[in-house]
Amino acid sequence: MSDPRHHGRRALVTGGSTGIGKAAVQRLAADGAAVVVNYIGPSGPADQLASEIADHGGTAVALEADVSNEQQVQQMFAQAADQLGGPIDLLVNNAGVEHPYELVDMPLEEWNRVISINLTGPYLCSRETARALRQANKPGTIVNVSSVHEHIPWRMFSHYCASKGGMKMFTETIAYELAPHGIRVLSVAPGAILTPINQNLIDDPKQRAAVESEIPIGRLGQPEEIASAISWLASGEAAYVTGTTLFVDGGMTLYPKFV
Repeated sequence: MSDPRHHGRRALVTGGSTGIGKAAVQRLAADGAAVVVNYIGPSGPADQLASEIADHGGTAVALEADVSNEQQVQQMFAQAADQLGGPIDLLVNNAGVEHPYELVDMPLEEWNRVISINLTGPYLCSRETARALRQANKPGTIVNVSSVHEHIPWRMFSHYCASKGGMKMFTETIAYELAPHGIRVLSVAPGAILTPINQNLIDDPKQRAAVESEIPIGRLGQPEEIASAISWLASGEAAYVTGTTLFVDGGMTLYPKFV
């Protein structure tokens, strides 16, 4: 049974064809929103997801854009407003990348790639959302998909942690700016989640057990558990919540191995 909590809303999920993004698209569509599935690269997975949502009576369109490219982001938001009949009022900044490097070995190109996608992307997409909503004098919600690593250091991933730490302050600052305009801004911070980006954990029982030993609940999370948090944060049930991070991590931020 569908939940009407987002009926009439127009959502856009960056990196929406896989992992947490895909689960968020499915959940928001089930909760009544018309959804843009943003993707980059081959269109097959995004088109298939949009078709599946349509087959179940929902509305979804797949739009390609590199979220770190200003012109492509602006074009995507213009296309979304045209195809959905109005401005995006529920943005999920989910697109993100990571790759391990010791600081001394990290190429500048890799630092720039991670910061551009993980931090500049949310800035560009949030700016387009806020501009359109303020011009239309409409309320809205921006949910940034952060990480426990906005708080927990992670060896070999200084660029990723920097991007998520930056996202924390970006979220808080624009939440302060946009609250008088009826636009709420929040972050959801996943822990270790069973997504393609963590395929190495799925394939290696020993490594998976080591990670699960650091999680008080004792297991990895599911993408659908993050999607449900996103949907709640974006809903009227969370109307008095803004400028904060909701950790969905099985207790990972409790430092269970610290003595």
